[in-house]
Amino acid sequence: MARNEQFIRQHRILQILERVRFGRTIKELNQDLLEELGLESLHDRTIRRDLEALQSSGIDLAVYDDPRGKVWKLGPRAKESVKIVASASELIALSLGRDLMYPLAGTPFWNAIESFWSKIKDELPSTVWQHYEKFRRVVHVLGMPNKSYQAHHGILQSINRAIIQHRVMEIEYQGTANAEPKLRRIEPYGLVFYNHSLYIVAAAQEDPSENRIRNWKLDRFRKAQTLDEWFKIPDDFDLEEFTGRGLGIFAGNEAREFVIRIAAKAVNWLIEDPWHHQQVVEKQPDGTALLRVPGVSELEIIPKVLQLGALAELISPPEARQRITQIVSDLQQKYGGAVSG
Repeated sequence: MARNEQFIRQHRILQILERVRFGRTIKELNQDLLEELGLESLHDRTIRRDLEALQSSGIDLAVYDDPRGKVWKLGPRAKESVKIVASASELIALSLGRDLMYPLAGTPFWNAIESFWSKIKDELPSTVWQHYEKFRRVVHVLGMPNKSYQAHHGILQSINRAIIQHRVMEIEYQGTANAEPKLRRIEPYGLVFYNHSLYIVAAAQEDPSENRIRNWKLDRFRKAQTLDEWFKIPDDFDLEEFTGRGLGIFAGNEAREFVIRIAAKAVNWLIEDPWHHQQVVEKQPDGTALLRVPGVSELEIIPKVLQLGALAELISPPEARQRITQIVSDLQQKYGGAVSG
């Protein structure tokens, strides 16, 4: 069984027990989980193992005899209120992180962030908040788009359910801005939050090639339906490894090495603002540097090269260099003459 499924299920068990006063029998928990996670079936033995695992991890869970049967209930230590203590500087750091997560507004993730933020506001003394508010007048987060996934709330719930249950989805997906939405069948593996947007890592069911696993942008989903069909995630698939192959959100089985010559005056910029955690910067005797960086697609490398203008030169692979040569030629034609009316 996938580790994330077990974690999600155990976390939901805790949420159920936190909100009920008189505990739950295993059969009652089974029914709760079927409804709240949208599962078709769940064995009582699985729930018992989850409860025992929670006990082993230090959660105060006790079993009581009741006319309903054996009842599992959170013990007094688990229900003790936790005093949240934070300094003004810690509060500033947390609020900046909250600002960075704003594009998740409208999702269950954001609801949890807001819930935690409200608890902190209720716990901290007014003097700490006054100090925090003074600092927030001079600390501001820029670059965050005015974006929310509220309109995709229902679709996101269906996707979460399909990921947990390993169920195939039929989606209406608009590949590009000018394209008509098309019906596709996907096998969703996980979610990725990248550059203010949510992506679903999923395999295209109709594609038999090695590159069938792709990143599907949530913004382009028009409809999504969970089907009564199941799939199996490849044993060698690792979400973190898959998403870390290149610079951006382009998907592919293998990353290539791109080599870019960086002018001397731009080398420090590259060190201050690295492109990739696996990049290698080889300083040359003349002050320039060779940047070796992995990339799944040239489309994630070329824009960064062009951003540096004449301070960067793409050396290899040759097909990527040829493409950037064509782009420069097209730009020369566009900007080489007078402005067209």
